[in-house]
Amino acid sequence: MEPGLYIGEVIHQRFAPRPHRLNYNIFQILVDLDHVPETHFLGYNRFNLFSFYERDHGPVQGEKGSLNDRMAAMLREKGLYAQGDRIWLLTMPRVLGFVFNPISLYFPQGADGRLKAVVYEVNNTFGDRHSYVLPVITDTRHIRQHSNKRLHVSPFMDTRDMAYDFDLTAPGETFALKIRLRHHAAEGVRDMLFAGFTAKRTPITDEALWKLFWAMPLMTLKVVAGIHWEALKIALKGIRLRPKPPTEKSSVSF
Repeated sequence: MEPGLYIGEVIHQRFAPRPHRLNYNIFQILVDLDHVPETHFLGYNRFNLFSFYERDHGPVQGEKGSLNDRMAAMLREKGLYAQGDRIWLLTMPRVLGFVFNPISLYFPQGADGRLKAVVYEVNNTFGDRHSYVLPVITDTRHIRQHSNKRLHVSPFMDTRDMAYDFDLTAPGETFALKIRLRHHAAEGVRDMLFAGFTAKRTPITDEALWKLFWAMPLMTLKVVAGIHWEALKIALKGIRLRPKPPTEKSSVSF
């Protein structure tokens, strides 16, 4: 892996209780947490046109200190990190100081280049975060993983009896992530939602960042606005709100 900008399209498709689809363009930045790059337009723990702040991430919200050290400590407990390993993070940067990341991905990489795990850091609009830590058991870039749903994300969808199937191609010249949410019940398995992000890599340069700023102005703010706009359209389709269960502000599952 190497640092880069991943530019592509996000697709959301709801299948139940009523169909609903949307798509939009975003870009994410892939960084080595031990060597975060800076440019004229990309700041590291400081304000800029785009910026990456360590405090925006991590298994425990509000925890201070190096993000690399915090992630390494969590992964080390499960044998998923050793001295000399690298931890990569794929996420949206702040744009003019604002960011909301529905999902960010960490890739702990051993000294031999093999990925040891994928950490899916999921945030909801209620201010809660859950990190799904899933070991990698393949030596290829194509990774498939599974986890029960732990975090209440959509106010229109339950958490109980739900599970995610993750299908991704690790970052290289391209990146792809497919997430399927399924409801598991006595009467069978039902597809509820599909979300996908396919992207191509370009180097982190000021020229690329400047072009992206104008191609996707206020990208992170638009993501939040889009979430609420789509929620309104879903509500107008007659889908009732689901009560939010008691949720820890920060939680982790292995």
